[in-house]
Amino acid sequence: MSKNTGQQHSATALSDSLSKLSADDARSKKEVKVADSLSNPPRRQFTRQRRQLTAGERRHYARMASLHLVKLQQRLPSRARIGLYYDGFGELPTQPLLDWCRRLGYLPYLPVVGSLGRTRNGNEDKRLRFVPIYQSKLLNIPTRIHSLGMKQNHHRRLLWAHELDVIICPLVAVDKSGNRMGMGGGFYDTTLSKSYQSGAKKPLKIGWCYDFQVVEQLQRQPWDVPLDGLITPSGLRWFR
Repeated sequence: MSKNTGQQHSATALSDSLSKLSADDARSKKEVKVADSLSNPPRRQFTRQRRQLTAGERRHYARMASLHLVKLQQRLPSRARIGLYYDGFGELPTQPLLDWCRRLGYLPYLPVVGSLGRTRNGNEDKRLRFVPIYQSKLLNIPTRIHSLGMKQNHHRRLLWAHELDVIICPLVAVDKSGNRMGMGGGFYDTTLSKSYQSGAKKPLKIGWCYDFQVVEQLQRQPWDVPLDGLITPSGLRWFR
């Protein structure tokens, strides 16, 4: 090979490398731009869709979702403590979760908001605590309506989240990586942040929702706590 031919090959290789670097840089900038422009769909999109379902449709989807609870049992100890919630805003009904707990001898609990009073700066302490359920039907539990609209039961025996084995988390939407969009109050993220940051294995954080609430990707904030798993009428999926 002549000296001139070798120089030409080197120049061509250098030009190809520079072109590749330029293309990679452009792609990287594009990805960053897409990530920066990612915005979550409005909550009302999902809440409206939930409320359009009839009571019969809700019960049907809840029965379908409950068929997948057997896969969750494989990760639970006997007499597991399970945090549930009232479905008061068109969510996938949670009565089948209580029925499941009763059948298998699990101990069900409900969240209580505001049991810790206020923080030093005067804001409501958002950490949830949990009360035991003694009734077989959620409808039979005596409740008060919190100022935010959710039902809750009051009891002297309150547990911290880290004392539970599983917390079934309410949600408005969830993406395919387990990032959860809640109602915006931050109660579950605040409650679960310490155990999540420490890498604690419990409580397991499980979502429970309709399939239409699952989206491709949600924007995640630094304080968001992702789910460990998700149960919908179509199945159970694990994220970690």
